[in-house]
Amino acid sequence: MMRSLYAGVSGLQNHQVRMDVVGNNISNVNTIGFKKGRVNFQDMLSQTMAGAARPTDEIGGVNPKQVGLGMTVASIDTIHTQGSLQTTGVMTDVAIQGEGFFILSSGDKDFFTRAGAFGLDENGTLVNPANGMRVQGWMVELVEGEAFLNTASDVGDLIIPIGSKDEARATTEVELACNLDKRTPTIGEGAGPADIREATWSVDKDIYDSFGEVHTMRLNFTRVADTQNSWQVEVLIDPGAETPTNTLVEVGAENNATNLFTVNFNNLGTLESVIDAQGDLLDTGNLQVPVSFDVAGATVAPGEEAVRQTFNLNMGEAGSVVNTVTQFAEKSSTKAFRQNGYAMGYLESFKIDQSGIITGVYSNGSNRTIGQIGLASFTNPGGLEKAGESTFVVSNNSGDANIGPSGIAGKGKLIAGALEMSNVDLAEQFVDMIVTQRGFQANSKTINTSDQMLQELLTLKR
Repeated sequence: MMRSLYAGVSGLQNHQVRMDVVGNNISNVNTIGFKKGRVNFQDMLSQTMAGAARPTDEIGGVNPKQVGLGMTVASIDTIHTQGSLQTTGVMTDVAIQGEGFFILSSGDKDFFTRAGAFGLDENGTLVNPANGMRVQGWMVELVEGEAFLNTASDVGDLIIPIGSKDEARATTEVELACNLDKRTPTIGEGAGPADIREATWSVDKDIYDSFGEVHTMRLNFTRVADTQNSWQVEVLIDPGAETPTNTLVEVGAENNATNLFTVNFNNLGTLESVIDAQGDLLDTGNLQVPVSFDVAGATVAPGEEAVRQTFNLNMGEAGSVVNTVTQFAEKSSTKAFRQNGYAMGYLESFKIDQSGIITGVYSNGSNRTIGQIGLASFTNPGGLEKAGESTFVVSNNSGDANIGPSGIAGKGKLIAGALEMSNVDLAEQFVDMIVTQRGFQANSKTINTSDQMLQELLTLKR
């Protein structure tokens, strides 16, 4: 009789635990990055009243007789299924699509979370604004002047220096592409200005010196007389400037004394070669013509007349039609489509891509990689311990954190401007609540009935 009472008590206690978990799930239905819990039950020890017996020659075997002593909680699991994503439009909000956790640092201790509602503090550090924990990742390192992300190193704080300067960069490459019309007339003897204008295709492009000051580069393409496939190119830097910039073309090892060179095409309409006024020839690979000019306002060293800046004028690859200059019987469209210089600028905003790479957007139009958000994955994420504030910590059964960039070793991709919502399903929780309530109610009936039976037992003496 007492066994049924204690079995009922265990049922009441453990169904209350299950109700606690259900209530916690429902209370966190709108908590970003929350992972729901699940309670599993198992029976407790059973009291053996008679053991099992083997079959004999005369009779068959006998099963054991056991009375259960109630039930207990087998496990309370954390279910790490994907939550739905909600778009917020906030550039510091980040959601994980797939496996992985963000890494947050508080002093020397690391925490892990799926809640990506981040922001910047006054120092530009990417943090969780609710508790100040710092988001971990990798900052860009400069290796021989080139930006490099070393994701094999330890993670650290991510700092986005809003308002910082991006120093000016002098133009070193100008790339040309598209077509020069083969039908353009050549210039004969006695040609006037109108004839020269008709036979010339001009290209203008802004370039920058080391101070970030803008200069106008002008290229005048003119069909060469008595030839079919040659164009003379005149290079001018700041053609309208009061102080001449003394533009020179230097194809060969020896300095050329002019700002002219010739582009030759083959009978297929593709680039064949370039040659300067003193006969220096380029006819293989990318045909790059070095151009130099005087930089106004620069400090001149003793013994020098002016500070010179040199950039490469890239005509394209010989024999190719992709991103190069061609000569077909179509309207001229050649232009300088790219140059790599820019003026000084300030970091105005930033963006985060699917790999977690943070790219700074500067007022001068340049984009620079700033850093990358790191992710952690675990062999057994269900073994992580909840540490409050939507964070987890490593336990003895979770395994160590495998830290790396997005998309590596099973880690998911990042979605900027969105947050992962709770994975709690209200319909499922309400059904679970009903089942839990009925289980609790049935166990209370067991205790009530056992109590009535005991009461009947006590009245037998009367």
